[in-house]
Amino acid sequence: MYGLMRKWLFSKDAEQSHDFTLNMLKRFAHTPVSLAWRQRLQSKPVRVIGIDFPNPVGLAAGLDKNAECIDAFAQMGFGFIEVGTVTPRPQPGNPKPRLFRIVEKEAIINRMGFNNLGVDHLVEQVQLAQYKGVLGINIGKNKDTPEAEAVQDYLHCMRKVYSLASYITVNISSPNTPGLREFQHGSALHDLLSALKEEQNQLAQQHDKYVPIAVKIAPDLTDEGIRAITDALITHEIDAVIATNTTLSRDAVAGLPYADEAGGLSGRVLFDSSTHVVKIIAEHANGKLPIIAVGGIDSAEAAQAKLQAGASLVQIYTGFIYHGPQLVRNIVNAL
Repeated sequence: MYGLMRKWLFSKDAEQSHDFTLNMLKRFAHTPVSLAWRQRLQSKPVRVIGIDFPNPVGLAAGLDKNAECIDAFAQMGFGFIEVGTVTPRPQPGNPKPRLFRIVEKEAIINRMGFNNLGVDHLVEQVQLAQYKGVLGINIGKNKDTPEAEAVQDYLHCMRKVYSLASYITVNISSPNTPGLREFQHGSALHDLLSALKEEQNQLAQQHDKYVPIAVKIAPDLTDEGIRAITDALITHEIDAVIATNTTLSRDAVAGLPYADEAGGLSGRVLFDSSTHVVKIIAEHANGKLPIIAVGGIDSAEAAQAKLQAGASLVQIYTGFIYHGPQLVRNIVNAL
């Protein structure tokens, strides 16, 4: 059924199809129409970062930025759902067009730019959802916030979502917000991690609830850079790392339509570089830093390769766009 739906969706502009799908999921999640995507999956429990996941397959951030379709995605059998990236204030994101399919490679290029309705709207949507499972909330900075004040954006979002999140992801690796990736290096990284950890400790006391923090990193780091950020995450007692975000590289899609569009590239073509990052982290951390792997997972075999490389959990996004809810079932069944 998804194959037929995909054929129609892929005949439309990519962002129009994205918006249409989310609107449909939001509108019909609690009606008989949801039978079209509901699936009951086997229990494949795993405990990571102090959280019991019913299965290790999650929805990556970016698809449901405003947390408006949580219940519909839960009906598809995801072991956990990550919403966002959300920013303190609403922002429209980058000018359109900003989302492009490279169908020949089952890839996507996006330069959305953290388009979202703001953290207060996301909080309202999470409170309205009936979902009681594992929910990650991915936070970022507003585009017009100066880099010197960016830490405050992260702390503001963290305070807002803390009581509602199972874990919080700090996005410092999107290529579509100017200056954001600078927080993966040097003193900027250490200052951010220090502030986040201090805030986490205060909020844990305030809410009598410890909410783990994950940091999402880019696939375009050098091996030395990967080891350096791993050391920083361990030093500051960050709970997990998400590897990886989208890539700026175009080597795998060179010469194809839309390949020269600016933005982050995702999909099958990201698998090797993202898995390499997972391996480097796993070897260097030696069990001290749990890894959530995302990037190029479009099959059960790809998911298993991520776990074998050292990840404890996996997330899907572009593979889900190309293969639909059946991909979740295929991976869970194979584990």
